[in-house]
Amino acid sequence: MIKVPVKEGESIERALKRFKRKFERTGALKEVRTRQAYAKPSVVNRAQMIKAVYVEQLRRAEREG
Repeated sequence: MIKVPVKEGESIERALKRFKRKFERTGALKEVRTRQAYAKPSVVNRAQMIKAVYVEQLRRAEREG
């Protein structure tokens, strides 16, 4: 559970912004989205491999150009 203590004199908007930032860092929303539909391990592995190849190509292009 995320707790955000509100400091004396701090506006609610500021505290809410801090809460949203902490919530985003936990990755809870991302996990919920991935759990909405089952993906076979082979499909997950293939997606990771495709992403790794893409990132490697970007890094190579950055080094060369």
